[in-house]
Amino acid sequence: MSLTRFEPFREFATIQDRMNRLFGDAYLRRADDVTAQGSWVPPVDIYETEQHDVVLRAELPDMTREDIEVTVEHNTLTLKGTRKLAADVKEEQYRRIERAYGQFTRSFTLPSTVDTSRVAADYKNGVLTVTLPYREDARPRNVKVEVSAA
Repeated sequence: MSLTRFEPFREFATIQDRMNRLFGDAYLRRADDVTAQGSWVPPVDIYETEQHDVVLRAELPDMTREDIEVTVEHNTLTLKGTRKLAADVKEEQYRRIERAYGQFTRSFTLPSTVDTSRVAADYKNGVLTVTLPYREDARPRNVKVEVSAA
């Protein structure tokens, strides 16, 4: 006769695993990302350069420039797009699909220091880079201090 150890919380772990699979990506989304819409959310890095430009980089693999839309309106930057399944593979040929496909929308509120008329976007190697330059009057500047003879 063998002894079986009783684990009272094993059933809770099983239920949690089933709930995670049930909710899928919606369960894994960050709670503070309320501006994301669509069937997937591309990851984004935002940083400031030494020239005081704000740069946003979004991972958008397997997309073309025609699949991506970048708009700036009322101090809001919006990224929209659609990532499609490969056209050369039929849906019934797939054994497993783990990467997300479909439409996405992400919006970011821009600081008032950004010059929205000079926003530039570049798409290279699956990464969208949006450069948001500061307005000239918002850039830091050095002030020369004059020393007067007393």
